[in-house]
Amino acid sequence: MFKLFPMLTSGCKMVALLGRPRKPMLKDSATTGTIFGYRKGRVSLAIQEDTRQMPMFLIELPMLTSALNKEMASDIVRIALESETKTNKKKLLEEFVWAVYCNGRKVGYSIRRKQLSDDELHVMQHLRGVSMGAGVLPSSNNNDKDNSLDGEMTYMRARFERVVGSKDSEALYMINPDGAQGPEFSIFFVRAH
Repeated sequence: MFKLFPMLTSGCKMVALLGRPRKPMLKDSATTGTIFGYRKGRVSLAIQEDTRQMPMFLIELPMLTSALNKEMASDIVRIALESETKTNKKKLLEEFVWAVYCNGRKVGYSIRRKQLSDDELHVMQHLRGVSMGAGVLPSSNNNDKDNSLDGEMTYMRARFERVVGSKDSEALYMINPDGAQGPEFSIFFVRAH
């Protein structure tokens, strides 16, 4: 029995020498999507490959958070973002101007942003360790007076299966935890020609 101890301690030393892995140990093709906004304000959509990094796609949708919550009560939510750009030089998620549809109804236009606002940065920092869930975030201290008019900051974060149809179409399908019943939520990206 005592002969095993040196082997166990040397194994522990090996793990300590290797350090903490930089990449997640479970690598999958799922993408993290976060939908957030003040209750009386507009809703934003952020898509990340890794929750510890900045979003690769961030857009403020032309709809109120309360309107999206009503759509989610129907158990099926389909958001379609359509770019009318005629060039193929950019990747699909690098397009800037998007027509936004929610459950088949056009709700307006949005512009993808590269820079995060203070509120968006606050949300991304608070949700860094969250893989999925929904709730209310504490308000940021510097903007309490401005944000009290819009209500509380709500969020929903989920893992999405990313399906690339072609260079002009992608889809994100929300992955529900095993056995959990929840709304069916999908996001579609299309470049129309």
